[in-house]
Formats: sequence, structure tokens, C-alpha cells
Amino acid sequence: MGDYPAKQMQSPLDHTDQIFGPATKHEELRDEIYGQIMKQMTSNNNRLSVEHGWQLLWLCCGLFPPSQSLLKHTQRFLESRRREPLASDCLQRLQSSLRMEPRKLPPHQVFEVGTNTRIRDLIQNISKKLDLASADGFSIFVKTHDKVLSLTDTDYFFDSLRQITDWSKKAKRIKDGGPVNIQYNVFFMRKLWFNVIPGRDTEADLIFHFPQELPKYLRGYHVSTKEEMINIAALLFRISVNNDKTQLVMIPKMLKELVPGDQLKAMSENEWKKTITAAYNKQAGMTVEEAKVAFLKAVFRWPTFGCAFFEVKQTSEEKFPDIVRIAISKQGLTIIHPKTKEVLANHPFNRIANWCSGSTYFHMTIGSLVRGTKFLCETSLGYKMDDLITSYVNMYLRERKAAQTRNQRFDL
Repeated sequence: MGDYPAKQMQSPLDHTDQIFGPATKHEELRDEIYGQIMKQMTSNNNRLSVEHGWQLLWLCCGLFPPSQSLLKHTQRFLESRRREPLASDCLQRLQSSLRMEPRKLPPHQVFEVGTNTRIRDLIQNISKKLDLASADGFSIFVKTHDKVLSLTDTDYFFDSLRQITDWSKKAKRIKDGGPVNIQYNVFFMRKLWFNVIPGRDTEADLIFHFPQELPKYLRGYHVSTKEEMINIAALLFRISVNNDKTQLVMIPKMLKELVPGDQLKAMSENEWKKTITAAYNKQAGMTVEEAKVAFLKAVFRWPTFGCAFFEVKQTSEEKFPDIVRIAISKQGLTIIHPKTKEVLANHPFNRIANWCSGSTYFHMTIGSLVRGTKFLCETSLGYKMDDLITSYVNMYLRERKAAQTRNQRFDL
């Protein structure tokens, strides 16, 4: 917490390992950790120390609860300090940890967040700590019980959390009545897929791009040939079993993890096993990390790489089916037939004149505002579509402004 000088320089992760590591293994140490943190925060005039104390207590509440004998004291400690930014969050995490089994390992990554930390600062800090080539395109998301919201880069982190939890509490109180506790999770993910070339930033590929693209592939959102599916299935098998060739006999039982859901019946289980095994043997010598990058390189060749997909009910085009799949990417918005995967319409961002959303709809105008064509959708995810289009358009506007500035300098 910084009240006394450390004997040697250590990273925050070293400190949290030292504090929480033994307590995750030995239950009798947990009350001692809670007691030491709360004691050091009491009557402490060192504001920075108290901030660090709240961060430690926040971590502690999510790792394991105190014993029943210390629980009421801990709850009173938190309830009596409601004005502190992390107090209510600590209470929520404490309630969650009481219902769940305690964590078996200490926090694996710690990022310091102060009262004046903006979202963009946190994005930069995380990107730097994870050794990513660039923070561009990444965002911080908050997941509540019914929504996943992207935080605005220029906002303060704790202000954004407060706004989201207050809004969620209000909505839930109206729906259910009585006092409510809002649980949430914070995620760091890629939001905008521009300048993403697999193999160029291996850390980003392994930590973010692979786990974000894999579910979209297995849900059958892409158009791919049988040969491509077999090759990718062999890569995914290698990743899943960590290069253990003795697991080849398990391929028929693993097909849902290897092949797009809508293509499972394209061949019999034995045919899948035979062809995947042959492809696996051709890829001999490949590491798990290389297989993940190879998967991304295969998907990168398709126009739907990096798209966000939304299933919506449309009420505007008679020629389109009622349910369509909308893909949003750096290219614009594409309307796709959900069964045949045929592209029904392409709308670059410069052709989308206007768009808006509500809790049950997403609307946009294609062409000009006066003579444009309206496209109306029924969906509960309109807010995500709205935010994604806005983010891509803002990105292009920033790029254009930067290019104009460069040109003006050159003219001078």
C-alpha cells in the first residue's frame, strides 16, 4: 500500500502473489488478510495508501470471503464507506464469493485504476502490459445481467461503471420491485477490426483474435469449402488436445468443437475422422501457437473475417426473408441470408445516411436523408449495432481529419 518503503522493487503482480497466494491455499490465512487490509485503511491519512488498500480489498472480495465470524465486521466496514468508489463493488463481489467456491489461484494480472483514470488510459496500460503492438481497435466492455456495453474512451472508468450500474439498478427495480444488487464483469477485447493481419502481432492473435473469431466460425457464420473446413478442423483438434496424437480416436465426439454447426452432417463421423486425421498428419511439427495463427490466416481470407454478426427480424424488404443476418465490419453493413449465406445487400458506411436504435429496434436510412430507403429491424441488440457503426464511422472521420492535417502541413 506504500506506507513503508519496500526492501526491493517488485511489480504489482509480485505483491498480489505474495499477499493472496498462500491464502488461496490455506483457508485459515484469509481472515488475517481481510483484517490487515481493513486495519491499515482505518485512520490512514495517506490517500494513495488508502486507494491501494481499496484495490487490494476489491481483489480480496472476489477471491474468497472471510469466515462467518469476520463477515459482519467486513460488511459493516464496507457499508460505512459507501462514498468510496469501490465500496459498493466490494460488497457485490463479496456477495458473489459467498455463493461460489473460492478461487484457487491469486489474480494473474493487476491493472491500477485511480479515480482520475480514463478508459483510454486503461486501454493503453493493458495493451502495454500485454505487449500488444498497438492499442488501436481495442475497447473495454461491461457485461451486466442483460447487456454488454462498450465504454467511451474519453470517460472516467469509475464514472462509466457508476452510470451503467445505476441505470441497470433502476431498470431492474422497475421490473422486479424492491432493492437490487447489480453484478457485472469487465472485459478487454478487440472491438474494431481494422489493420488486423494475422501473424503481424502474435500476442494479440493468441490472446484476443483467436478466442474472439473461433465462436463465430463454429456458429457457421462464414462461407467455406469442404477442404478449408477439414484443414481448420485439424488445426482446432491440434489446439484442443495440445498435440496429443493419441486423441485422434476422439475426433467423432469432438466434432462440435472442430466443425461449423451447420456443416456437421456434410460428411459421416467416420469420414470427418479420416479426413481430419490426414490433414493433421500433413501439419506435423506445428505448435499449438502456430496452429492458432494458421486458423486466423485461413479465416482472414474470407470477407466476413472480423465481422460482428446479428440475427434480426426485418420488416422493410419483401424480397428478403423475415429473419436476416447482419454483419458489421470495417467495410460497412452487409445483409446476409441466414440459411444460404447469400449476400442480399452491401451498404458501405458512406451510404448509411442515418441510424438509430431502441430497446427493441434498429433503424437506418440508406442513401440520402430525403430520398433514402429505410431499413427497419426488430432486435434487442440494436444498441450494439448502433454503437459499432458509430465507432467505425468515427474512426474513419478521425483518419480523414488526420490526413487533411498532414496534407496542410505538406502544402505549407
